[in-house]
Amino acid sequence: MKRLLILISLLFSFTAQATERLEFSLHKLESGQPGPTILVVGGIQGDEPGGFHAASLLVTNYKVTKGNIWIVPNLNFESIISRSRGVHGDMNRKFDAVGQNDPDFQAVERIKELIIDPQVDMVFNLHDGSGFYRPKHTDWLHSPQRWGQSIIIDQEQLDVERFSDVGILSRQVADKVNGHLLDKEHMYRVKNTKTRQGNKEMAKTLTYFAINNGKSAVGIEASKNLPTHERVYYHLQVVESFLETVGVELERDFKLHPAYVKNTIDNNLQIAFYENKLMLDVTKPRSRINYVPLQKDADLDFSTSNPLVAVTNRGGSFRVNYGNRRLTRLHPQYFEYDTSLESITINADGDLREVPLGSMLQVNKQFEITPQDGYRVNVIGWKKSGVTSEAGHPISKTKISKRFSVDRDGNIFRIEVYKDEKFSGMVLVNFGEPSSDDKLTGKLPKVAGKS
Repeated sequence: MKRLLILISLLFSFTAQATERLEFSLHKLESGQPGPTILVVGGIQGDEPGGFHAASLLVTNYKVTKGNIWIVPNLNFESIISRSRGVHGDMNRKFDAVGQNDPDFQAVERIKELIIDPQVDMVFNLHDGSGFYRPKHTDWLHSPQRWGQSIIIDQEQLDVERFSDVGILSRQVADKVNGHLLDKEHMYRVKNTKTRQGNKEMAKTLTYFAINNGKSAVGIEASKNLPTHERVYYHLQVVESFLETVGVELERDFKLHPAYVKNTIDNNLQIAFYENKLMLDVTKPRSRINYVPLQKDADLDFSTSNPLVAVTNRGGSFRVNYGNRRLTRLHPQYFEYDTSLESITINADGDLREVPLGSMLQVNKQFEITPQDGYRVNVIGWKKSGVTSEAGHPISKTKISKRFSVDRDGNIFRIEVYKDEKFSGMVLVNFGEPSSDDKLTGKLPKVAGKS
């Protein structure tokens, strides 16, 4: 097996405090090449994971080569981690009016500012809707009252500067997407809410605010009757088709197929604390991680590899969420921090490596940490009588107690380094297989043709 040092690239920074509201984040994928700027919004309703996971994947796994995409993947972040449509009411009904005392006021005002930004040409609002939209009633699941598998327009023609023929554009996109269905039941159609003709509910929405402020806008709905990864698959099919139609070009680093979408959603979740002094992999964490060495008398400063990962104070411990999922609780032990060390030397399976603090090292059989004067090493879960520093000892997976692993599979373990009583930093060692789309094997499900 090739020895692999995994250096985690952390993309987003937040500062967590017990009294702070979780704010949404904005991520700009800009190509430097002329083209339209599209604002993509996910998570306006917190119980619609297809929409916010699709928006998140645009941030983490796409590159724009022409034009620009601005992405807000977590607009109603508090409701997302609470699995609620809206902790403070339906945010998507607050764009005609919202009181200053409403807890959603600041978020609504901030997203309005983004929508009316002169650089933005078009807005996509990603949702998961009930059932399967049909222009004519078939049964309770397939009818005009349903929203799933539809592109929502407020009217056929908009009085806006760019992309005014929103009805025509949407039908073109639906035709493209219907060539990539997993099942004929999943066919996309355009649903016109005819908002200006007296639809009072739709007049309160984000998309209607956008078109009344000179921006083309559509809602994109995947069916809540589908599993999350299939919803994300369809959202990305629609978004990519729209972007191609309006002249934005992009690349992604995974295959657009439900199996690969699921693998991409479920992997590569990391949190780094205090400028990478320590990193935790929370892809498949234990339900509780104890004695996490956090900085004494300091706010919790952390970065994440995904904008849907949140760390919130829960009265003495910290809860980690990924979208609607509760991943783990971190129970801290507080230390003063030492800043004198940036890396440690580790012999991993005969390969000597300089390993930065806050990273993860792939190991096959065993590792040994090179002793360093003035520093004490603690491999969490490994013990040897009479040893005060665990550097200089060959350590294999079988010699570490599995219950001290960071992950449920018992593969990832912590190496902590101290200078006197101060915490210097941490490295993870991973005895498991590195996650990769290439690990997906076997025959993929057949994709249904256009009907």
